[in-house]
Amino acid sequence: MSFKSVQEIAKIWGISERSVRNYCRQGRVYGAVLQGKTWKIPADTVKPDRAKKGTSPLLLRLNQEREKKIKGGIYHKIQIELTYNSNHMEGSRLTHDQTRYIYETNSMNATDEVIKIDDIIETKNHFKCIDYVLAKATEPLNENLILKLHKILKTGTSDSELDWFAVGAYKKLPNEVGGHETTPPQQVSDELKKLLIQYNNKKEKNLEDIIDFHVKFERIHPFQDGNGRVGRLIIFKECLNYGIVPFIIQDDLKLFYYRGISQWGKENGYLMDTCLTGQDRFIKYLDYYKISY
Repeated sequence: MSFKSVQEIAKIWGISERSVRNYCRQGRVYGAVLQGKTWKIPADTVKPDRAKKGTSPLLLRLNQEREKKIKGGIYHKIQIELTYNSNHMEGSRLTHDQTRYIYETNSMNATDEVIKIDDIIETKNHFKCIDYVLAKATEPLNENLILKLHKILKTGTSDSELDWFAVGAYKKLPNEVGGHETTPPQQVSDELKKLLIQYNNKKEKNLEDIIDFHVKFERIHPFQDGNGRVGRLIIFKECLNYGIVPFIIQDDLKLFYYRGISQWGKENGYLMDTCLTGQDRFIKYLDYYKISY
């Protein structure tokens, strides 16, 4: 691979050298390498699109790598880490290595163990959900977006063959979560609309606002199944939209996460601390891939 200097790239792109350096520092120039105090930029790198004010450098990098189908980058890592951990929380028995293998090869290793077809389908579907989240990250959160995520996640599963299971639509039957009653089916649409209005009335959101929405969404439990995964995808989307470091609830945080949801409104610190721990871990990814935050 051949490299060019900041000065050379600035002339090719028709912008200032300062702008090129800023793009590099923000992680928006794929393959740019800082050697000492000098940026070396791949000669075939295209000029990044002008970002709207406040656009997350992470979102820019993720979409760039998604569009170019880059392997081994932050997009590749998030697809595997978020999919494995979120599905594992909901009972998937696929291992981390199996999840990675499905993503990287679109196939499964031969194994003597019994593997549920649904686990494989929902893994592939979750990869698509992440792509959808990245494409829609800066759009306002709305019912259509939430319903679409559920449809992508559950299409082709055994649940989708049941006449009482609504794919991409709200639940038809009452359900519980953690032994607690949730919103009755006939009230789900109205309650979710109210929640979205309340949430979207705040022009700027912080981490606590996003978590508060998540807890209230999970307490409504609008779908027959898939609520947790859709809810965590929404968290990821909204963090990207508002320039907040996202987080992934890993296996060792799962019980703290569930406790935090149950205690939200009484003691918000439990869930906030869990999410902040997830943020600290995510920052290590950003540092490794040299993405500002």
